[in-house]
Amino acid sequence: MTAGEINATLQWDEIPIEDVAAVIAASELVLPLATEPATMEYTTLGKTGTRVSKLCFGTWRFGKESDGTVETDREEAYDLLDACWEHGINFIDTANVYGNPNGKSERWIGEWLADREDIDREDLVLASKVYFPFDGRGEPGPNDSGLGRKHIRAQIEGTLERLGTDYLDLYYIHRWDEDTPIEETMRTLTELVREGNVHYLGASSMAAWKLTKALWTSDAEDLERFDVTQPMFNAADTDDVSDYLEVCADQDIAVCPYSPLAGGFLTGKYERADDGTVIAPDGARGSLTDLFEDRYTSDTAWEVLEAVEGVADEIDATPAQVSLRWLMEQDRFTCVPIVGARTPDQLAENVGAVDLELSDAQFERIDAARGPDDDGYR
Repeated sequence: MTAGEINATLQWDEIPIEDVAAVIAASELVLPLATEPATMEYTTLGKTGTRVSKLCFGTWRFGKESDGTVETDREEAYDLLDACWEHGINFIDTANVYGNPNGKSERWIGEWLADREDIDREDLVLASKVYFPFDGRGEPGPNDSGLGRKHIRAQIEGTLERLGTDYLDLYYIHRWDEDTPIEETMRTLTELVREGNVHYLGASSMAAWKLTKALWTSDAEDLERFDVTQPMFNAADTDDVSDYLEVCADQDIAVCPYSPLAGGFLTGKYERADDGTVIAPDGARGSLTDLFEDRYTSDTAWEVLEAVEGVADEIDATPAQVSLRWLMEQDRFTCVPIVGARTPDQLAENVGAVDLELSDAQFERIDAARGPDDDGYR
């Protein structure tokens, strides 16, 4: 009996236990609540002393309004956070600007944690970000964005209040600020660490030379360094990130990539029409090209997807699980993908990646599809 046949019947009491065991990790399987979840693995976050789940949960959809519809409402957010806890995910990613109005994602996380008496704040690793204009208190003013001292100080205070905590485990700069000297930014962030408001610093979305400049500034001025980065990195995205990842590998900086499934492309749910356009599945909330401007529709990206799907078939997994595992098995730096989910079932599928293991040949097949210049990082 296949996973699809079990899913079709959903008569769990009538299914022989040996058949259930044979397909328990299969990609399309919808698990009942009584089924044992995947066993979460934990890893040290770069050269910090903090251990995190091998998947981080991203909350950018919490309270986000698109065309008048909230993508993830409060009840759905609570259900997803409960599912994270049940699956052993202890690493939660948010930002001050997530949600409409800004700050809603942070506030819902804080309220959820306050409601869950069985969960201790010390059991979670919370990450947030600063940079973008913040509209949580009305129309942003001239100092309500960027990485100057005034904005950073105001935003960490607001973030801690909304999360209901007196410290943040990880604080990212959301972008590079062209208008503020990096020395001012790093001095201000260093103050937050040394005052106990923040444990570690991270950087999101910047060029390799900018990351290098920030690290050099920290070393030269005896300031705290970035320990974690958050770039866009996935198997299908063949834009050149090798220099950036080389810096991370050399400096033992953890990588927590966003968009690890290439905006849904690596789930295998999109199809390629004869004219090269992307066909979205029925019920999709938007087309891939609308969201990513053809970033993942090159010939190479489709070849990567074919390789991922081939590996998934071989190990009875989904393309999404294989894509996530490919990231987890990068061995030159700690790699903890940030996954999003609309439902607990989607989250459970993502968590299934933890139980997978890719052979060297399977890992290298995906690398080869990415192109001759791909380093492999394994």
